Amino acid sequence: MSSAGGPMSGTGEHENDEDEELRWLDEQEKAAWTGLISLVLLLPAKLESPLRQEHGLTLFEYLVLSHLSEAPQRKLRMGELAFLASGSLSRLSNVTKRCEQRGWVLRTPDPADGRYTLAELTDAGFDIVHLAAPTHLRSVRRIVLDSLNTTDQKALARIAQKLRIVPDDFG
Repeated sequence: MSSAGGPMSGTGEHENDEDEELRWLDEQEKAAWTGLISLVLLLPAKLESPLRQEHGLTLFEYLVLSHLSEAPQRKLRMGELAFLASGSLSRLSNVTKRCEQRGWVLRTPDPADGRYTLAELTDAGFDIVHLAAPTHLRSVRRIVLDSLNTTDQKALARIAQKLRIVPDDFG
C-alpha cells in the first residue's frame, strides 16, 4: 500500500510489542521489499519448472546434487550441504532419502567424527546432475543473469551476502 493509507503506509494505529515507534515503509523501502519478496516467492518456481519437466528434479534436489558434485571426493557433511543448498537439515534429510532411493546419494557416518553424517554423490547421481546442469544454466541465464549488467550482478551478490539467512538448525 502507498502512503495514502494502508497497513504499511504509516496510517495504522498499532504499535509493536516493544513500545518502540513503528517505522512504516517509505516508497523506496516498499519498492525494495516488494521486489525482494516477489523474487523470493516467484523465482524458485521459474527455475524449477524446466528441471522438473526435463529431468524430474526439484530445484532443491538439483542444488543438493550440484553442490555434492563440486565437493572434494563428492562428499559433504549434511549440515554443510544444507547450508550450501539453502535448506534446513530436516528438508535435506528428506531429499537425500529420496535421492538414496534413486541411487544418486549415499549417506554414511563421518569417519572423522561419527556424530556427523556425510552425503556422497554416486556415479548415477553425478550423471543426473551432469545432464541437468545445462537446463539449469540456461534458466539461470535467461531468467536472471542476462537481464543484469556487471554492476547489477555485483550489487545482487553484495545484497545477497548481506541478507544471507542461515538455517536455524545449521551447526
